[in-house]
Amino acid sequence: MANKKDNNNFIPTIAIAPGETIRENMVFLGMNQKELAARLDITTKHLSNILNGNAPITYDTALKLESVIGPSAQFWMNLETNYQLNKARLEEQEKLTDDLNKLKDIPYKEMSEFGWVKETSDRRERVFNCRSFFGVAELGSVEPSYSVAFRKQKEIKEISDLGVLAWIRRAETEALNIDVDKFNRRKLKSLIPIFREMTMKQPDEFFPEMQRLCAECGIVLLLIPYIPKTYICGATIWRNDKAILALSGMGKRSDGFWFTLFHELAHLINHSGKKSHISYDNDKQEDEADLEARNYLISEEQYRFFIDNYNCKLKSNIVEYSEEIGIAPFVLLGRLQYDQYVGYQHHRELIPPFDINDIIGKVQ
Repeated sequence: MANKKDNNNFIPTIAIAPGETIRENMVFLGMNQKELAARLDITTKHLSNILNGNAPITYDTALKLESVIGPSAQFWMNLETNYQLNKARLEEQEKLTDDLNKLKDIPYKEMSEFGWVKETSDRRERVFNCRSFFGVAELGSVEPSYSVAFRKQKEIKEISDLGVLAWIRRAETEALNIDVDKFNRRKLKSLIPIFREMTMKQPDEFFPEMQRLCAECGIVLLLIPYIPKTYICGATIWRNDKAILALSGMGKRSDGFWFTLFHELAHLINHSGKKSHISYDNDKQEDEADLEARNYLISEEQYRFFIDNYNCKLKSNIVEYSEEIGIAPFVLLGRLQYDQYVGYQHHRELIPPFDINDIIGKVQ
């Protein structure tokens, strides 16, 4: 006798519709389709659909078949149930084959290393784990399920679309059980000077405090490890009226981390509506967020004053002026490097590395 596990693993090669058995009985009884339809009190068209597997045998039809052909209504219902189950199994097998092909586009190795999915070398198990992770019946549904919230990102290098969505999904699931106050744009804007001062603190010191302040403004602030080939620095995600601000720490530079943070804050403060944003999208609102982030960190007036009155290439001037305006020197240096006033090879010691993987365990 086959055990339960064997039954669960059974994959039929074909699904045979009950209509085949009805046809065999029609031949045995010498009935044509028109006569059988009349005896069953159904239309010829409906009988044709049953014979071809396009219409199911209902309880009512099963009782009629019991009277006209025999042997029992249960017999016909069992045939119908087995047919529908085998058909579903064949369809599921086809979906599984498609999903196995999609696995190559999913960064499963990194996801398992981060503990997002269970580590396994079994490809079928990987498919099931990914379906559960993304909350979909089949992996082909992942991208369509996010198409409303996120535009398809611009094509850069060999970007991993499913890697990006895995990163976003992780941020969503982490945020589900985190309670925050109602979103308050005015309060968030008032905290910009406080966030700015935090650039001079160590990550394990400033980040818990920043998370708390963001929660009071209705924002879940998260660090989500960077996934290769996603090129995603951060995102603002809206789910169930909850704002999620997630940062990847891509590049592992402190100036990049802070710029991305203020870029996402700019979206929440200046762009009305609960629209999700990925930090590398290329549109008007992204350009606006870039400009606001620059000004939040160092106002245009402060920046121009430094350029016009200091030798901006000197390390001592960068440090002195940063202290004067109350910002970490790496923020000013990063902006000078971006604007090509200072080469990226200069004063590297002013820009401490920022690896979120080193602090996630401490602050989350």
